[in-house]
Amino acid sequence: MQCFSFIKTMMILFNTLIFLCGAALLAVGIWVSVDGPSFLKIFGPLSSSAMQFVNVGYFLIAAGVVLFVLGFLGCYGAKSENKCALLMFFFILLLIFVAEVAAAVVVLVYTTMAEQFLALVVVPAIKKDYGSQKDFTQVWNSTMEGLKCCGFNNYTDFEDSPYFKQNQLFPPFCCINNINRTVEEPCTAQKAQEKDVQGCFEQLLYDIRTNAVTVGGVAFGIGALELAAMIVSMYLYCHLK
Repeated sequence: MQCFSFIKTMMILFNTLIFLCGAALLAVGIWVSVDGPSFLKIFGPLSSSAMQFVNVGYFLIAAGVVLFVLGFLGCYGAKSENKCALLMFFFILLLIFVAEVAAAVVVLVYTTMAEQFLALVVVPAIKKDYGSQKDFTQVWNSTMEGLKCCGFNNYTDFEDSPYFKQNQLFPPFCCINNINRTVEEPCTAQKAQEKDVQGCFEQLLYDIRTNAVTVGGVAFGIGALELAAMIVSMYLYCHLK
């Protein structure tokens, strides 16, 4: 009985933390969606991450909602000893865990396929919105500056974009000097071709491989926490009358 009470208390505390994290992510996601420029102005130096390839605001809102619901179900299920809530908590975690494993397999085994799929989504968005959509342009500028890269594949991704049509130039990040890593302007087609700056997807993969131990450790830790939470929820479920 003491073991059950301890596990129940830990379950409540753990899911309260998840609930609060979800609420925080949801709030930040709404902030980004409503006032993206001010968010980028504050967190611009931290923006070189995988989240640059999707709409950051929508991503944070989606993640916040999932954590918010997950934390509520876990906390409510443990506190009120509600078997239905605990079962829903377990199945949501199971779905997330399976999705993460599937995503990891796709990235590890089908990297080329993943690149082709992302290219079909990201490159047309660059050609359509870079230079005309302010938030989108700022996110890509921050990404290219942080990763020292150009476009998704290379400078050709910006051909026919509003920015190129207006300036007849490529973004300055596509003309980075390989020796001193400084930006050379104006970035003409000839100069961009000579510099041949690597695309952001390849640069991101390189950074991940370079920090494979850290990335693997974080992924393992998250997976272990999810498995532990599922085991605890099933333990409480099975010991409830």
